[in-house]
Amino acid sequence: MVFKRLLGSLGVGGPTVDTVIDPGAARPGGGLAGQVHLKGGDADFDIEHITLELVARVEAEHSEGESEGVVAFERFTVGGGFRLGADQQRSIPFTVTLPWETPITELYGQGLGIVLGVRTELAVAGAKDKGDLDQLNIAPLPVQEAVLEALGQLGFGFKSADLEYGRIGGTGQQLPFYQEIELTPAPQYAHQVNEIEVTFLAGPGGVEVVLEADKRGGFFSGGHDALTRFTVGHHDSRDWTTEVDGWIRQLVEHRASHGSHGAYGHGDPYAGHGHGHGGHYGHGDHHHDDHRRSGPGMGTAVAAGAAGLAVGVVGGMVAAEVVDEVGDFFEGDEEDEG
Repeated sequence: MVFKRLLGSLGVGGPTVDTVIDPGAARPGGGLAGQVHLKGGDADFDIEHITLELVARVEAEHSEGESEGVVAFERFTVGGGFRLGADQQRSIPFTVTLPWETPITELYGQGLGIVLGVRTELAVAGAKDKGDLDQLNIAPLPVQEAVLEALGQLGFGFKSADLEYGRIGGTGQQLPFYQEIELTPAPQYAHQVNEIEVTFLAGPGGVEVVLEADKRGGFFSGGHDALTRFTVGHHDSRDWTTEVDGWIRQLVEHRASHGSHGAYGHGDPYAGHGHGHGGHYGHGDHHHDDHRRSGPGMGTAVAAGAAGLAVGVVGGMVAAEVVDEVGDFFEGDEEDEG
């Protein structure tokens, strides 16, 4: 067992902490389990609390451009109120429930370039140290996977994914940021849009799927050409390829009806929203049947697209380099915090 960090605020001789998350990817709204391993220092210490903090690397748009920073989006106290003897080793098991809007970091085992971590805060005798940080891997919910797979079957390709600071008006968004998955257009839509962005806002009752075409600017600049929103249940069973194709056509038609200079963010940006429980889209007079199941699937698209990500290439190197990036990034952040 390698104890990663000395409790820096107490100096040499303080207790050390190592958090080990159970193997395998977790899912939004699901459980995250593991153990916090403590090793006592040169003397006895009173452990006031052990807190796990979920953190994410998030991009923010502002008047001067775009910047990156760390956002803590959930905290869990998993132990404390005991004395840790000198050189004593103790393990604290934990199981916590992740927020429903926790971003997904992988699809079919391929990393998307999203940086999430679990940072362990140890409070001892009034001093706190945010020392131990571990990579957090999140797989999609079944309905999220079904929508992404349908997009792949339709011919959309994975381009990139990021986390944007801010809120999408008119939705039930809970976290202070949202995830955007950028896709290259399917051949049948390439002459109408340059890219499609997908945002999932999950909750206990279902998932809001926000689709966006040809973003220019951001939510704060009113530069969106088209936004549509659909709500689906966690256990919905549908012909997802046909359903999602209908969503895309509604998005494209909504964009065309507003022209290429539509400014959203003033009033309700979801003038063309639909609820998945109320009706099925994609059953009108538009005929794209010849495209619907000809795509390779989003799993293949992600594998191909990941080769162009800054974090690495397809395969094991993606995960390895993301780990390095997480460590380097958050170590820098801790130095900034002093």
